[in-house]
Amino acid sequence: MELLDQILGGFQTAITPINLTYCFIGVLLGTVIGLLPGLGSATGVAILLPLTLTLEPVTALIMLAGIYYGTQYGATISSVLISTPGDSATVVTTLDGYQLARQGRAGPALAIAAIASFLAGTISIILLMTLAPLFARFALNFGPPETVALMTLGLAGVIGFTGSSQAKGLAMAAFGLAIATIGVDPQTGAARFTFGNVQLFGGLGFLEVIIGLFAVAEVMSQVRGGGSEPIRTRFRDMLLTREDWRRSRMAIVRGGFLGFFMGILPGAGATLASFFSYDVERRFSNNKEEFGKGAIEGVAGPEAANNAAVNGAFVPTLTLGIPGSGTTAVLLGAFLLFGLQPGPLLLEQQPELVWGLMASFYIGNLILLVLNLPLAPVFASILRLHYGILYPLILFLSFIGAYAIENRLWGVWLAFAFGVIGYFMKRYDYPAAPLILGLILGGLLEEALVQTSSISGGDFTIFLTRPIALVLFAIAALIVLAPIIARGVGRLRRGAAGEQ
Repeated sequence: MELLDQILGGFQTAITPINLTYCFIGVLLGTVIGLLPGLGSATGVAILLPLTLTLEPVTALIMLAGIYYGTQYGATISSVLISTPGDSATVVTTLDGYQLARQGRAGPALAIAAIASFLAGTISIILLMTLAPLFARFALNFGPPETVALMTLGLAGVIGFTGSSQAKGLAMAAFGLAIATIGVDPQTGAARFTFGNVQLFGGLGFLEVIIGLFAVAEVMSQVRGGGSEPIRTRFRDMLLTREDWRRSRMAIVRGGFLGFFMGILPGAGATLASFFSYDVERRFSNNKEEFGKGAIEGVAGPEAANNAAVNGAFVPTLTLGIPGSGTTAVLLGAFLLFGLQPGPLLLEQQPELVWGLMASFYIGNLILLVLNLPLAPVFASILRLHYGILYPLILFLSFIGAYAIENRLWGVWLAFAFGVIGYFMKRYDYPAAPLILGLILGGLLEEALVQTSSISGGDFTIFLTRPIALVLFAIAALIVLAPIIARGVGRLRRGAAGEQ
């Protein structure tokens, strides 16, 4: 009964006119920021943080949280329409969302993304409100050895992104891991593979790489092929069908739970959650051959996981004072600016603020749904532009985004270089997703390995004493070995049938 009173009190705080207004402003600004390649949620929150300093703490935090999840949907729009992920968490959406757009089905792709975000947000908010302290205690048991195991599990999932040639996919994953090592060694501080270029000391920027691999490479490929004709589609083709919903509903549920669980783990976040969800849906789907070619569940699952992970990241942030993602690290700074200390005592000392903030997540997701669902066909109509107008616009936005990340031309040159690499990858059928996954996980895996080595004094038998790590390693081994075992069993059965 006490929990219900607290939840109702949170909604009473969240639906006051001032808080509703700033929640709407935050969601709207977040959507616009997400549309711009290269900015991302952390940058958007950091840029707009000074605007909230004159507001009441609860109002300011509601607005900043609105920017956070508004950015995720805005990034989805650019991923689907122009194959340009506005945020790292929407990279996976590009794989099937853009293919659906090229088939004249951008409307359903954007609509299912909005619905998946709302429904998964509802699932994760219920979990956040009822189980946050329990999940927070579980997250405390998640140290560097468990992070190593989780990253290994993520790398095992690369098999789901290898496309027609597993060898090519694994080669791209290895390439991603290799370029993740460029920069300063986290243990010794020595420069690696920089060739004396100070620009490389910070490594290769992740967002610049994905802008090049997806947006710039796509434009190059289309121009070489003479350019795609503008999409001429009927309005009803831009609407979600009953079959789309049938194929997506369980993907949304799975993505919601998986995303929330991944969101509460330090170092995992929405990006890894979306990759995991895509791999899970590919394995569960009865339409495996459509993945990478326009499977709508390949949009629904990752988008659900993406949104749920955003809410899940608030569990360690609010209950432990440990940021669950890069964006919640910026939001943690906002808490401190307002004289608030996230942690176990925050819920007792500031119940109105905490419950009001959590209730605003649901209201913000509802605003996103109402705002963007009717606009999905309108956004989709952008693809009716002739390629002579659309492609220069994509390149302009891409290079502006690459420049804006660090306000230097190095980002533009990096995006262009990976655009050329991505063009040849497309031409010779090398998948981009394994490269991105390797790049994402490479730095996290190395850092966790260094920390594990420090904890254990270089003795890696520490993994044998960590039950969570052992379970994750076992799942990773199962993912890798299951297809091999299945093929072996299939050959034996065929051999036995032939003998009969």
